[in-house]
Amino acid sequence: MPVKIRLQRKGRKKAPFYHIVIADSRAPRDGKYIQRIGTYNPLTVPATINVDRDAAFDWLMKGAQPTDTVRAILKFKGVFYKKHLQRGVAKGALTQEQADAKLAQWIEGKEAVVESRREQTKQRLEKQRQMIFGTPPAKPEPKVEEAPEATEVEASTEEGTDAEA
Repeated sequence: MPVKIRLQRKGRKKAPFYHIVIADSRAPRDGKYIQRIGTYNPLTVPATINVDRDAAFDWLMKGAQPTDTVRAILKFKGVFYKKHLQRGVAKGALTQEQADAKLAQWIEGKEAVVESRREQTKQRLEKQRQMIFGTPPAKPEPKVEEAPEATEVEASTEEGTDAEA
């Protein structure tokens, strides 16, 4: 049974959303699948990708073949880098701890780049919004009228009621 790692389309017309699934290659695109390992939303900037790296790695090692798009996604998320490092461990070029440290460092750097891209996009959208709508006018501060000061007669009656209590 040839197994593929591929995208399964969800979402409505002209608003795609994909599940990354492990499926038999003979099954229809949106049909039966073996396991769902992640999601991919191409409409956000940058695209939102959630993948179970360990499950994807296990399926790659079992011989599952990714489609071109999924291959690019898995490379972006570091699954193929993990496979590359595991080959080095198998050959004795590195230890498992070294491979894990390199992978963690690579993932940390990649996540930092993605986060900076999100911030840039957020700033660009805010700048564009300000160009269209301008800066919002300052809200006028509500006028607070001060209560008139208590006269001596009122103050003495208040003190008298406090003394009685």
